[in-house]
Amino acid sequence: MNSKTAFINFVTFLFIFLFTYTAISKLFSFASFRYNLDHSPLIAPFSQWIAVFLPVLELAVALLLFFPKKRIAGLYASFSLMSIFSLYIAYALVSGLKLPCSCGGIIQSLTWPQHLWVNIILATLGAVSLHYKPKNPHQIKSLLQ
Repeated sequence: MNSKTAFINFVTFLFIFLFTYTAISKLFSFASFRYNLDHSPLIAPFSQWIAVFLPVLELAVALLLFFPKKRIAGLYASFSLMSIFSLYIAYALVSGLKLPCSCGGIIQSLTWPQHLWVNIILATLGAVSLHYKPKNPHQIKSLLQ
């Protein structure tokens, strides 16, 4: 296994863990998750829909990453989600609004600046893994070998 493949595997497993963990955390504390969404001026009108859709989406992305033939799509989805989450946090910081954190698990304990840095790092890892992806679609299976 070359270093690019090892890097992609690392990022893949990191995202699988992250999205599975946060989705399950949101589902287990659904009332709190929904309450936080309801009190966000940006997304309150869509909170009921987002409360159900987001954990399902996170689990779907984790599943995409798990299957070799769908891994590249999962990496694109991971990068996209982390970018969207980063934009939301950047808006929270720039606007000065006291937006509640509707993230799951230990991530909720981070400050907004810490959370932004974590998301930027994760989005960057996703972007680099996409840059390293095999050019030939037949090589995608080899990511876990």
